[in-house]
Amino acid sequence: MTMQQMSSSHESKPASRLRLRLFPRGEAAVRSGHPWIFRETIREQNREGQTGDLAIMYDRRDRFLAVGLYDADSPIAVRILHQGEPTTLDRDWWLQQALTAKGRREGPVFRAGTDGGRWIHGECEHFPGLVADRYGDTLVVKLYTLAWLAHWTVIESVLREAFQPRHLVLRLSRNIQGEAIRSWNTHEGFLGEPGEETVVFEELGLKFEAEVLRGQKTGFFLDQRENRARVGNVAAGKDVLNAFSFSGGFSLHAARGGARSVTDLDISAHALESGARNFALNTAKPKVAAARREAVQADVFDWLDEAPADLTYDLIVVDPPSLAKRESQREGALAAYERLTTLALRRLRPGGILVAASCSAHVDSGTFHAVVSGAVRRECGDRWRECWTSEHPADHPASFPEARYLKAVCIERTAP
Repeated sequence: MTMQQMSSSHESKPASRLRLRLFPRGEAAVRSGHPWIFRETIREQNREGQTGDLAIMYDRRDRFLAVGLYDADSPIAVRILHQGEPTTLDRDWWLQQALTAKGRREGPVFRAGTDGGRWIHGECEHFPGLVADRYGDTLVVKLYTLAWLAHWTVIESVLREAFQPRHLVLRLSRNIQGEAIRSWNTHEGFLGEPGEETVVFEELGLKFEAEVLRGQKTGFFLDQRENRARVGNVAAGKDVLNAFSFSGGFSLHAARGGARSVTDLDISAHALESGARNFALNTAKPKVAAARREAVQADVFDWLDEAPADLTYDLIVVDPPSLAKRESQREGALAAYERLTTLALRRLRPGGILVAASCSAHVDSGTFHAVVSGAVRRECGDRWRECWTSEHPADHPASFPEARYLKAVCIERTAP
């Protein structure tokens, strides 16, 4: 069975194969390994495409370039599944992609004490516009293009065979939810046996809750796992401030690492309540129970600027949500990162550590590090050193520029 035969049930009969020819810049993008074909790079096509069609792309000499999922309503007209030599995209091919992704993670990610992580990371692993995250025995699949719904029966069976979840949840990005209901009669939720809306899973021996039905992303921010562990490794005896704390991941790792106190700072009461529940899940660990936890609901920028001047910390984590969701917001985001770094440094004691992170894809790693280090030089002169930098963890591979959203830098403010 080919992927073309896995057509949507609302089509009356199979259409002719969708053939596309690209302008030179589109051909160059394919050959460079980029997974997106934008609509303006398509020179001609043999018919009007329908969302979910397999689009076969050819170069100007009629040679095969790639095959991908067509999306009639997105600026990204095609998300590439395979490029290079022609191949048959049958169920066995998809199963092999899923099993290959699983094999990359079974040692580095899903080791003792960890049953939460990403099994499939979209474009970077031949599943463009699809991510699959594990929380214990629950698999949460999130779709960012409706094109997958034309092939969902087969893809769901592949995911179940590869990852063997007890429960499977389908999530849809906000921009496709309405059309999924109208045109595909597809809703978010459990597929098959229902499970708990909030799932408890383990990360490096700590327990966390994931809101798999209604939480942000797929229910938790899995991509900061290694950075949370790094913070835990240097937290002993320190007073820690976790700015934009969300569900308290950095704070909990710091407490397990022996922090004297942890302060969660977030504008969301819901986030702070989630952080409190996560602490409660781990109070059997003596160091977590011993750490003093405080929750502060406030705008992070305002609080850092206006709190009493003598309120300072040994370790500060600044991990805001994306500050540049589109290119037009990039300059504003850079100014915000500079201000955040400056304000945090004014709360940092001599000898203290600052961890600054960004998840803005429109701010590249080099630029972010330059903004942070520039603010550090202005505040600290030459009394600082860079301890480490990081980007994507093993279960969030980034194989093309737009996928490289995550970056962090750790700075120590050396004592005079």
